[in-house]
Amino acid sequence: MKKITSIFLIFFLVSCTTAGRFGAGVDITFDPRTIGMQIDDTIMQKNLNARLALTEKKYFLTIQSEVIDGRIFLSGKVDQPEEKIRITKMAWETKGVRSVKNAITIKGQSDFKNTAKDILITSQLRTALIMNKKTKARNYTLETIDQNIYIFGIAMDEEEQKEVIKEANQIYDVKKIIPSIYLASELSRNKL
Repeated sequence: MKKITSIFLIFFLVSCTTAGRFGAGVDITFDPRTIGMQIDDTIMQKNLNARLALTEKKYFLTIQSEVIDGRIFLSGKVDQPEEKIRITKMAWETKGVRSVKNAITIKGQSDFKNTAKDILITSQLRTALIMNKKTKARNYTLETIDQNIYIFGIAMDEEEQKEVIKEANQIYDVKKIIPSIYLASELSRNKL
């Protein structure tokens, strides 16, 4: 009964979000994960977000998490390095986690000019992925920190994966590209 109530609650919470989206920020029309994988990822994400908010209310607004196939991607800003370590530890303690990528930054380490550059880089890459017919832009979370682009998402095949990285490489002022792009065929339940 508890499991049925949990599943009902998840569907209710998801139905209150943007139409066409489910789970870890991937559009369901392009998401190669099974419904079960999407539900597992959503449970992990909601669990982590709830624990973060209970630890420190400000994390509800300042920390973003995405989960794909048990892989957690964290972004946002915190005041102290110790907070970043604590959040990473909490992510690793989440039941079912396979890996954690932490792109959280410390406030005060970046000025207005650099923040504006980061926003521009993210916007340029998002636009390039939308315009490129070979990529499913909705399947990617993009975060730029100090001109380093973090790409987190699912590619349908190797060609799409290469195309996303190619688009990122064409953006002016990018220092480094840190991809966490998983192929649909690499998802854990697809290997059974």
